Amino acid sequence: MYKAILYISSFFLSNYIIAQTIGGATVFNFLHQPNTATLSALGGVNISSINNSVGLAFNNPALLRSSTEKKYEASFNNYFAGIKNYSFTASQHFETSATTASAGINYFNYGNITQTDAAGNILGTVNLNDFVLQIQTSKQYKDNWFYGATAKFISSNYGTYKSNGIAVDVGLCYYDSTKKMQVGFVIKNIGSQLKTYVSNVAKTELPFDVELGITKRLQKAPFQFSLTAHHLQALSILYNDTTFNANEGYNQDVSFLKKIFSHFIVASEIFIGDKIKATISYNFLRRDDLYIYQSANGLSGFNVGLSILLKKLHFHYATGFYQQNMYHQVSIGF
Repeated sequence: MYKAILYISSFFLSNYIIAQTIGGATVFNFLHQPNTATLSALGGVNISSINNSVGLAFNNPALLRSSTEKKYEASFNNYFAGIKNYSFTASQHFETSATTASAGINYFNYGNITQTDAAGNILGTVNLNDFVLQIQTSKQYKDNWFYGATAKFISSNYGTYKSNGIAVDVGLCYYDSTKKMQVGFVIKNIGSQLKTYVSNVAKTELPFDVELGITKRLQKAPFQFSLTAHHLQALSILYNDTTFNANEGYNQDVSFLKKIFSHFIVASEIFIGDKIKATISYNFLRRDDLYIYQSANGLSGFNVGLSILLKKLHFHYATGFYQQNMYHQVSIGF
């Protein structure tokens, strides 16, 4: 299974990485949403955090290790406007092939909406949802290297408008246990839309992403720091509506330095004894995306989390600031 996924990854990668679009020009953008409270607390993107969370490995297959064997993680996120997000991931290690594998799903339910015809006559209700179903495998190379691949089936259902696609991720990690340092690299969403929402319409590109991250845990202090860079395939990922800015008299900062910082997420994990961990992070791009001209923007871009790490049960909570609003995400690991 591992070799099959790796071959598929290599095929897609060789034909796909040359030029990619970002932002609203892509389909299935729910793939960017974090599947666990642990990841949400880390800023929404992290591929190098040092822990044994099978939920985090959902985003980087190279984080799967023998230490994640027989671990399960379920998550629930009470998002805005009644949106519900559920996820589940389970893993297993196979000694004979020295391979760790996992399977998981990340599901978004947007609720029911009224369905009408062109004249406004009510025909009933429809349910809107997105989900990604994926399998992953990972192997160790020598003492410090881990590599893995993920195969995804993506589905989007908005009443009569339905779409699906397939994609693969490839990941690599270098872990030095003596220095308590880990570096991760992932290429995400190499694939294609199989069925478009409307027939006889050109396919839309997937939200391709190249990510690089480093995590360092201090030797003599209870702190762990992460620096993650995302969308490395493009320099500018800022949304710049020049027409709106001109009408509002807003001079948006699109300097070279701003473009560089928009790729980064910084996070700190604080270990309070052996059983409690607090997390705080800052997402530069989210801060810019949520910025409202001539309005209070609060703590937009910041995320916080709390974990209780018992022997056989891990409880994680995360929330983030979206102007004056907050979400609440809970994950339980077994």
